[in-house]
Amino acid sequence: MNTLIIAVLSFVGFIVAYHTYGKWLARKIFGLDAQATVPSQELKDDVDYVPTKKEIIFGHHFTSIAGTGPIVGPAIAVFWGWLPALLWVILGSVFIGAVHDFGALVVSLRNRGQSVGEVAGRMIGPRAKFLFLFVLFMGLTIVLAIFGLVIALIFSYYPESVLSVWVEIPLAIAIGLWIYRRGGNILIPSIIALGIMYIGMGVGAYLLPIDLSQIFGIPLLGQTYLNVVVVWTLVLFVYCFIASVLPVWTLLQPRDFINSHELVLALLLLLLGLAVAGFTGKADLVASAPAIASDIPPDAPPIWPFLFITIACGAVSGFHCMVSSGTSSKQVESESDAQYVGYGAMLLEGGLAVIVILACCAGIGMGIFNRTGTGANYRFEPIVQAESTVPITDQDAWRTRYATSETVTNADGTTRVVGGWASHNLKAKVSAFVDGGGNFLASLGIPLKMGIAIMAVLVASFAATTLDTATRLQRYVIFELAQTANIKPLMNRYVATALALVLAAAVALLQGPNGPGSGGLTLWPLFGATNQLLAGLAFMVNVFYLVRRNKPIWFAFLPMVVMLIMPAWAMLHQMFDPQTGWLFTGKYLLFGFGVVVEALQIWMVAEGVIAWRNARGNYPELPPLESVAAD
Repeated sequence: MNTLIIAVLSFVGFIVAYHTYGKWLARKIFGLDAQATVPSQELKDDVDYVPTKKEIIFGHHFTSIAGTGPIVGPAIAVFWGWLPALLWVILGSVFIGAVHDFGALVVSLRNRGQSVGEVAGRMIGPRAKFLFLFVLFMGLTIVLAIFGLVIALIFSYYPESVLSVWVEIPLAIAIGLWIYRRGGNILIPSIIALGIMYIGMGVGAYLLPIDLSQIFGIPLLGQTYLNVVVVWTLVLFVYCFIASVLPVWTLLQPRDFINSHELVLALLLLLLGLAVAGFTGKADLVASAPAIASDIPPDAPPIWPFLFITIACGAVSGFHCMVSSGTSSKQVESESDAQYVGYGAMLLEGGLAVIVILACCAGIGMGIFNRTGTGANYRFEPIVQAESTVPITDQDAWRTRYATSETVTNADGTTRVVGGWASHNLKAKVSAFVDGGGNFLASLGIPLKMGIAIMAVLVASFAATTLDTATRLQRYVIFELAQTANIKPLMNRYVATALALVLAAAVALLQGPNGPGSGGLTLWPLFGATNQLLAGLAFMVNVFYLVRRNKPIWFAFLPMVVMLIMPAWAMLHQMFDPQTGWLFTGKYLLFGFGVVVEALQIWMVAEGVIAWRNARGNYPELPPLESVAAD
């Protein structure tokens, strides 16, 4: 019952925040004007600048900012207990994350859809523009590499998800053509498409799992580039090139609208399953995981400040400012829609993060099993308790992923590793949500195999949305950098997109301990700190925008300070800690990236301090209208 109460109170809190704090920001601070000219109208080109109804742009914006961020982050952070993670998600979403996204969207709307980096050049100074764009470029390269690997790993470990995810693409293109060529309605076709996707989930789970390791006889990972993860990564990057150069109405908008329905339906099923499990006593958050963990292993970083960079999406994420100012601001058809899209989508993402926390704790505690077999032949077998070990409790499934590091031998002779921070691999964290969510759905009578397929497709769909949106955003960033440096070849949309994906592929396919395709994850520790530093810098741009317009800044200034200090603190700890620091453990690639990021942050803050003296009331007007879209 406590699990259900926490879920209900969290969602009620988000709704109240939207209609109070969000409305105050929209009316009193930003003064949204439904009659104002927006970039989608002023620069309409039917490729990137396309006036779009708020329900459709909400679907694109939400699925783009969500991805796997609000899944992986909370799934890791409950390592310290579910209470700190829950508090950071709720308070962070309302007072930091939603303010960040909303502010970035409004600022871009009032600057012809320019990215936050471009706006920084006018609000702070020309050098700030280049610095911000360079941070964006580095961050997006890591995002593209990591999310490409995330989807490749999901397809590899959950082959039942492949068919449904790829079936969605032709369905979305057909809907896009139906709407923009024939003037048709999007709602009914998108619901039909969602139904077809669910049929695809069933077919994938029981009849046609697309498992490349079985089809081509290649390993999941290996010491050559002919392995499943590498093949899927390359296929996904080819798809991203095509998807990101197409007009947004062709694939991006209809697919994201379908994905928004998928999320709403999945959340409803999860909440219903959670309610049933809560009423019947099967899901007990308190019994399944500690509110504040006490048996933290010695290799774990301190909760302060690492909680604030571990949970990024779901509380606040610098990546969101790129979506707000990169794609969404070019499609919003009225300023009055900005609160719904910018503030509302972030609160819904906070709601998703709450569900993830509950699934990774209470949901995992509902069933303790091993997944054996591959493809359509896999099955779930209960863990056999060895007589020599401590009896299994409700917290045992949580401990296998999060607690002390030890090896436990089962009665059948197999072994399982129990916890430890070093065991936090990507598959374990994604599967914590997929398996826990599957347990919630099983409470409704949905077969566990089908529930696992639904959750796996949900994760893969969101990651794919983020991947090709990030590709389009990287193209904008490369264009703006090329425009600044007057490098004309990179102002071409196809050349810029190709460069973005080649660099991302090079990072994603780094050689690691398990062969090509496993090394890219060595950059994952950089993602959290860099992403959150970017949020702090985006807040700085918002603060300067408000100061120059003589608006109150306290509600943005305080989050700016938090988001500049916490990530920098965490980055420095990762670089210089005597036991685990990158400098002292020979991880010089990570250390080099860290030095560059910290130097850029210090430089950017210094530029802000210099510009502050003459900022109050001094608002620079936009130059004469010119096309800002890449060729």
